[in-house]
Amino acid sequence: MTGAGDLELLTERLIDYRATVHRCAPDGIAAAVGQLLHARTVVVPPGLPADWLPPGVCVRRDDGRLTHEEIGGADAAVTAAAVAVAMTGTIVLDAAADQGRRVLSLLPDMHVCVVRADQVVASVPDAIDRLGPHRPLTWISGPSATSDIEFDRVEGVHGPRTLRVVLVG
Repeated sequence: MTGAGDLELLTERLIDYRATVHRCAPDGIAAAVGQLLHARTVVVPPGLPADWLPPGVCVRRDDGRLTHEEIGGADAAVTAAAVAVAMTGTIVLDAAADQGRRVLSLLPDMHVCVVRADQVVASVPDAIDRLGPHRPLTWISGPSATSDIEFDRVEGVHGPRTLRVVLVG
């Protein structure tokens, strides 16, 4: 069971990593996604609930046939998550139908990820217990970033420059 402390710690860690976090009730997902998105074209996995998407955006569902150019040309990707780790501020995707191929979370410049409160666990071992051993896993701790030899932070080099998280519940 997820405690309120886990949700608060996850939020703090995500913000430390320069992600944006928006909390909402289950019936407010589309409004929250719309508020965070500011995009015209989004790519989504085939199993993402349609009612999570705000009106007015062009949605491209990836059934595995979108090219890298089509995915990278979208303003953003919207996915669900498999689990989130409060202690580390990490979101894990496991390629389920509502998360899609790994490329969806890497090529667009923005990733909006919906995480339900019941998916938040305290620690990495707790997350491992929930994940299947034979699924491809993507571990996300904030927007993509690296530092050069002078420790100047550069964002967006190996993935999306912007990570926005909708925390539901």
